[in-house]
Amino acid sequence: MITADLTGKRALVTGAASGIGMAAAEKLARAGASVAINDLAGNPRLEETVARLKGDGLKVMAAPGNIGDADDARRMTRDAIAALGGLDYLVNNGATPGTKAPIPPADFARQDEAFWNKLLNINVLGAFRSVEVAAPYLKKSKGAIVSTASNSAFYGGGSSSPYCATKAAIVTLTREWARALAPDVRVNAIAPGWVEGSNWECKWSEDERSDTSKLIPLGRPGHITEYAEAIFFLLAGGSYINAQTILVDGGMMS
Repeated sequence: MITADLTGKRALVTGAASGIGMAAAEKLARAGASVAINDLAGNPRLEETVARLKGDGLKVMAAPGNIGDADDARRMTRDAIAALGGLDYLVNNGATPGTKAPIPPADFARQDEAFWNKLLNINVLGAFRSVEVAAPYLKKSKGAIVSTASNSAFYGGGSSSPYCATKAAIVTLTREWARALAPDVRVNAIAPGWVEGSNWECKWSEDERSDTSKLIPLGRPGHITEYAEAIFFLLAGGSYINAQTILVDGGMMS
């Protein structure tokens, strides 16, 4: 397990009340960083996560806000940065599948414009809003951004076609933002495969889970802590890695 001394560093992690975001926030905090943990206001998991980590003596704070709401997303990012006293790391992890069960690509009725708009607004514009506000602070600190994409951005097969498209947008925006913020800020992304411990609202059947696991050379889903470790490396290390989306899927798409 990799580690680093991040004492004095400041991080904002979106969608971090559970899953990969929570694991990333915890890993950063345990390395000494001060971390603002974002999720929807009123989500009990947000307060539970912050209370648990504060109970361990870690420097964390709640940053409630809806990244799918233009004004609230920008307000949340500004407030979090002000509370932290600046920003070194931004983790764009907040996203939604928008469905509780996978939608086949041919099911256009369930993938209507309202569904598209919801996913684009949260998964793509949500990330943009935080980057837009955070950019000058990250340039000042010579910081880094890591976004959570998905291996479905490259190969499809996610919870829906619109979901795959939004994650492909994150891959492209990672390259664009790396150019926009160069040479001061490094911008990368991870593309997770199957995630264990995500609390993801979209559920696959046991048969689908079994079939997918057979496709992974490592023979199992990745745990949220393993994805968090990849995020941690791209933030705290990887000083010459920029504009890249790293597949983290146990070799599933090899």
